[in-house]
Amino acid sequence: MIAGAVPTRRRILAAVGTLLLPRAARAQMARRRRIAYLASPSRVAAEPFLEAFRQGLRTLGYGDEDITIEIRYADGNQERLPELAAELVRFAPEVIIATSTAAIQAAKQATSTIPIVMVVSGDPVAIGFVASLARPGGNVTGLSIVVSNEIAGKWLQLLQTAIPGVKRIGFLINPSNPGIAAYLQVAQQAAQTLRIELLSVEARTAAEIDGAFAAMTREHADALIVPGDPMFLSEMSRIVDLAASHKLPAIYGIREFAAVGGLIGYGADVKDNFRRAATYVDKILKGRKPADLPVEQPTKFQLVVNLKTAQALGVTIPTVILAGADEVIE
Repeated sequence: MIAGAVPTRRRILAAVGTLLLPRAARAQMARRRRIAYLASPSRVAAEPFLEAFRQGLRTLGYGDEDITIEIRYADGNQERLPELAAELVRFAPEVIIATSTAAIQAAKQATSTIPIVMVVSGDPVAIGFVASLARPGGNVTGLSIVVSNEIAGKWLQLLQTAIPGVKRIGFLINPSNPGIAAYLQVAQQAAQTLRIELLSVEARTAAEIDGAFAAMTREHADALIVPGDPMFLSEMSRIVDLAASHKLPAIYGIREFAAVGGLIGYGADVKDNFRRAATYVDKILKGRKPADLPVEQPTKFQLVVNLKTAQALGVTIPTVILAGADEVIE
C-alpha cells in the first residue's frame, strides 16, 4: 500500500459524505452570517416589517439557516436606543439594520466601522448620516424617506378634500424623533397656502398621548394628522380608538393605521423599504462598502381609505379620493 493512501481515501469519503448531508446540516458547518437588527417599535408592531425584511433576504437566496439575526426592540422608547445599539455592537455583527431615524442615530453613535443599513430615515444628509445621497461616505447607507417630506402637504390637501370646511387640523408629533422637524415645516407651509390653522401637539411618550388628544379637543381641532413614528406605531390601535372617541377624522403616515380602523392612510410603502433593505445587506455581505452604495428613496406610495370608519364618523369620502385609492376598506 502506498503511504498516505488511506488518509487520502478517508478525506475523499469525508467530502462525499458532506455533500450527501441535507442542506441545513451543510449550512451549520459553514459560517453563518451575523446581522444586528435595531427596531424602535415594540416587538408586536415591528414583526410585520421584520417579516418583510426576511422575505427580502429569502428572495436573494438566504435561508434562515444561513443568517443569525440578533434583534433589539425599543418598545417605542427612543431613550433606550443608545443602550440597545451598544449591545448589538458587542454582538460583533457584519452589518446593522437600523429601522428608524432615531435608531440610525443611535447605531451611528455606537460604531463608526460596522456597516449600518438605514430602512426608514429622515433627510440623511441634513441630519448628518451621510455626505450625500449618491456617495454616502462613512459606514451608513440604505433607504431614505426624504422625498416623503412633501407628503405632509398632501396630508393636508386630502383632509381638506375629504372634509369640506375644515379649518383647524391637529398635527400629532413626537419631538424626540429627529426627522419630525422637516415634516412639520412642510406641513406649516402647506397650511398657510391652504388657509388652514395647524395645531402642533406633542406626545413624547405613550403616557402623553391621552393628554395630546385632550388638548386637540380643547383647541377645537376639526381633523388630525398622525405622521409615521415608532412610538405611534407601537400605540397604533390606541391612537385609532382615541381618534374615533374624540370624533376626529384622521390621516396617518402608515397604511397599517387605516387597516385597523383609521380613516385614511397615505405614505411610502414602508414594508417595501424593508424588503429593499435586504439588497443592501446582500451587497455588503458580498464585500461592497456602504460608502460606495447610493442612498435610495421610496418607489411605492399607498393611499388607503376605510369607508367603515368614514360612515361611523359621518364623513362622505369624495369620489376623487376613492378613485385614486390603492385600497378601499368596506
